[in-house]
Amino acid sequence: MASCQPASEDTWRQKLWRIIRAALAAVDPEQAVLRFLSREGQHLRVAGIEYDLDRLERIYLVGAGKAAAPMAKAVCRLLGDVLSAVAINVKRGYILPAEEMQAIQAGLRCPFEVIEAGHPTPDEAGLRGAQRMAQLLAGATERDLVICVISGGGSALLTLPVESVSLADLQALTEALLRSGATINEINTVRKHLSRVKGGGLARLAYPARVVALILSDVVGSPLDVIASGPTVPDPTTFADAWQVLARYSLLDKVPPQVRSYLERGVTGQVPETPKPGDPIFERVQNLIVGSNELAALAAVEQAREEGLNSLLLTTYLEGEAREVGKVAAALAKELLRNNRPLRCPACLVMGGETTVTVRGSGIGGRNQELALAAAIALAGWEGTMVATLATDGTDGPTDAAGAIATGQTIHRAQQLGLNPLAFLENNDSYRFFQALGDLVLTGPTNTNVNDLLFILGWQAG
Repeated sequence: MASCQPASEDTWRQKLWRIIRAALAAVDPEQAVLRFLSREGQHLRVAGIEYDLDRLERIYLVGAGKAAAPMAKAVCRLLGDVLSAVAINVKRGYILPAEEMQAIQAGLRCPFEVIEAGHPTPDEAGLRGAQRMAQLLAGATERDLVICVISGGGSALLTLPVESVSLADLQALTEALLRSGATINEINTVRKHLSRVKGGGLARLAYPARVVALILSDVVGSPLDVIASGPTVPDPTTFADAWQVLARYSLLDKVPPQVRSYLERGVTGQVPETPKPGDPIFERVQNLIVGSNELAALAAVEQAREEGLNSLLLTTYLEGEAREVGKVAAALAKELLRNNRPLRCPACLVMGGETTVTVRGSGIGGRNQELALAAAIALAGWEGTMVATLATDGTDGPTDAAGAIATGQTIHRAQQLGLNPLAFLENNDSYRFFQALGDLVLTGPTNTNVNDLLFILGWQAG
């Protein structure tokens, strides 16, 4: 075996946590917004485009997502004295501290309305917040400016269903899609065709006002129409595409009949499509990606180098079934340790993206924890290796963990506790597995969301 740098596993865990913190700091939502917005007197500049504040009648700030609160805070820092209304939806627990909220309100001439809502399943609070935004935008004119702060989680948090489809229908649909193994692109294709605000709907509600959308991407490749279901961008998908997603995952007979009926009417042309490319409403919209998975991944690579590791970003397009990706991650760790490929040890490989889980069991977990459990099984006995996963929003699936840490000793430690790793994997119960070992990655809500990161480390145990 090639010689790698001796070090204890605890040392490598400490290095990992510093790498994680650097990655999260690079996608701080407030700073991300301020990199693209600046103000001089009554002139607002947004990525090179100037808006004369004196010529605007009203300025609305709306939006939704796990990072919406700090993104809104940045806008309020610049425009608090001229904002006419602020209304945003955030995931429960992702609101700013009370002192920050008070400081923001002190600088505004209008209320700072923040609604904490359900995610990943939409709820009544999210519906109420979306209704408030629609009410504000209904009176917008060409002399108004609408600033939207959009980030991951927006699809669930910005919920305003079409007529004949209820919130309960959307909740049942969401649960079915999340358990099916469908990708976020596929899930959002369906959701866009059942919403008044997704798939360009928010831009349509705001028209003829000017719209500036500041977007923190949580989708592989950052396609604008998929992030938060694209509320301010043209929707290239169709009712037929949405129908095919449900058919592909055998969900047509499992979703509420009102959902199936509405989509059928859309497929046959009985209800209008979502706004498409070329629609004139988008001539008055400026969409900007202010933060992404790539920024976080590159920061992780740089910090790993600061830690004395050879480091490489392999991809930001990681997708696939979590447990299968976990096997690939373990294979890469073995390659580092055994053959010094693709880097010489000590080394850290970084990957970004988002995997999926086809839920078959009754356990608790998320895609990152399931990936780590599959990697742990494949790495059993390989000392000097580590695979760690991170959901950058701080919550992986319906849990309070962001991910988990797997090493070559994980399975041995589990067996000493009488745990059967394969049984936990088959039951989709990765959370309880890593909880028992104390190997969950617990960051708490990070107030950002730019997909997931996967870290693969190789060294020689000391």
